Amino acid sequence: MHADIPPTIPRVLARAAELFGDTPALVEEGQQLSFRDLEHQARSASAAYLSAGILPGDRVGIWAPNRSDWVIAALGALGAGALLVPLNTRLKGREAAFILRRSRARLLVTVGEFLGTRYAQLIAPEPLPHLERIVILGEGAQPGATPTQAWAQFLTAGRQVPAEAVRAAHERVAPADIADILFTSGTTGEPKGVLSSHEQDVRVFRTWSEVVGLGRGDRYLGINPFFHSFGYKAGWLACLLQGATLYPLAVFDAGRALDCIERERISVLPGPPTLYQSLLAHESLPRRDLSSLRLAVTGAASVPPVLITRMRRELKFQSVLTAYGLTESTGVVTVCPHDADDETVATRCGVAIPGVQVRCADPNGLSVPTGEPGEVLVRGYNVMRGYFEDARATAEAIDADGWLHTGDVGVLDERGYLRITDRMKDVFIVGGFNCYPAEIEKLLSEHPAIAQVAVVGVPDERLGEVGKAFVVLRPGAKTTEEALLAWARESMANYKVPRAVQIVAQLPVNAAGKVQKFALREAHTS
Repeated sequence: MHADIPPTIPRVLARAAELFGDTPALVEEGQQLSFRDLEHQARSASAAYLSAGILPGDRVGIWAPNRSDWVIAALGALGAGALLVPLNTRLKGREAAFILRRSRARLLVTVGEFLGTRYAQLIAPEPLPHLERIVILGEGAQPGATPTQAWAQFLTAGRQVPAEAVRAAHERVAPADIADILFTSGTTGEPKGVLSSHEQDVRVFRTWSEVVGLGRGDRYLGINPFFHSFGYKAGWLACLLQGATLYPLAVFDAGRALDCIERERISVLPGPPTLYQSLLAHESLPRRDLSSLRLAVTGAASVPPVLITRMRRELKFQSVLTAYGLTESTGVVTVCPHDADDETVATRCGVAIPGVQVRCADPNGLSVPTGEPGEVLVRGYNVMRGYFEDARATAEAIDADGWLHTGDVGVLDERGYLRITDRMKDVFIVGGFNCYPAEIEKLLSEHPAIAQVAVVGVPDERLGEVGKAFVVLRPGAKTTEEALLAWARESMANYKVPRAVQIVAQLPVNAAGKVQKFALREAHTS
C-alpha cells in the first residue's frame, strides 16, 4: 500500500476531502459536488444507514444507473461498515431477486423508474425474506410488499444519529473487511458473488491509476456502469483516489457523449472497444472538437489494431492503453504502461501490475513455454477473497498455491507482456486445429468495410466445428457476405476462415459493453 493512501474506502474519502477540497468531484447536468461536499453527503448517508439499523457486515444493494447519488449511497453504506452489492440495471425481477436473496441484502437503494422500468415493481412478486426496506433515489415511496421510502426521507431519519457515531463507524472499518460483493454475469450457471476487501480495492486502483496516468485535474466521463468494476473501481473510486472530476452518464448515446466531451473538455474516457467504435461511427464526428481527450483505457479479448489507430487519429487521444482483468482479480491483472509503443498496445494487454504474478499453464497447471498459449493464472493481492459462502466454487477457482484460474487463454512474450487469445470456452477446433476467435476477429477487422465483428464456433458434420462471423458494417459501407468470405480466404489460413458470414445491424452486448457470444451461438441455432 502506498504510504500516503489509507487502506479503507471511508478513509480515502476523508483524504480526498482534505486534499482536493472544493475541487469538483462529481458534475451531473450542470450541478457540481466538491470533494468536501461529497464527504459531507456520504457521512449523512452513513448516518441514515445506521439509523435504519444497518450493522457492520450487512449487505446493501444498489440497483440504479450512473448518477451522483449512486456514489453517495455507496460511500454511505461502506462508511457504515456494510458490504456493497451492485445490481446490473438490465436484470429482470427474477434475476435481481436471486442476487438479493443470495446475498441476504437487508436494504436496497434503487430508482423509481429508468428507461421505462420500475425496479421496485419488478421484484414486488418475488419472495425476499431478508429485504427490510427499499429506498428510492429522487422519488417517494411506491406500493409493494417491502416498505419503501424516498432517499430524502431516508436521509432525514439519519439526522438523529450523532456525528461522533458516524465518525466511529467510519473508523471501525478495517482494511481486511469485505467492501463489496460483485456478482458474476452467470452466463454459465447461477451468478456467484465475488468478495473484495477495502484494502484490495484501494491498492489495486491506486496502482491502476498510476500506471495509466490518471491524475488530479483530469475530467473523466463515467460511461462504464457503476455496477461493474470498470465503472465503480476504475471509475469513481479511482477519481476519488486521484482527485479527478467524474461526469456520470446514465445512458450511453454517442451523440450525447460527444456533446459532453466538447462542452466539458473531457480528458479521460475509458471503455470497451464498442464504445469507441460507436463514437467513430457517429455522423457528427468530423465536426467535433475533441482536442481535450488525452487518455483512453480499453480492453477485451479482441482489440483490433485498426481501432487503436483510428482512436488516435480521429478521436484525438494522446494515449490509448489496453488492460486485462476480471471480477475475480478485483478488476485488474495487467495494464499497458502509458509509454508503451503503438504496436504493443495494439497487440498486447500489458504487463502484470506491481506485486502480481501471471503465468500461462497447460491443463495440468504446468507453465507453458514463452510464446505458447495456455490458461492465464494469476496470483497476488488482487485475487478475490473468494466467492460469497461458496467454498467449493472458491476452491475450484483458486488452487492450493493461491493461483486464480481465469478460464482465459493467453500468451506471454519474452518481455512479460500478455496477449489474451480467448476464453477457454470460446476456442473451437476445426479439423484438429485450435481456432481462437479473437485472432480471427482481429484479421477480419482489417477489412475497410467492417466496423465490428464477432466470431463463434458452430457445429459442422464434417469438421466438428467451424467459424461463423457476425459483422457490423461501417456507416455507408457496402459489401456482401460472399465478398467478405472471399477476402477472408485471401487473408488467413484456410482453417481460420469462417465458413459463414452474417451481416447484422448490431452485436448483442451486455451492460459492460462486452459482446455476448452465447447469444450469437443461440441466434445461429434458432
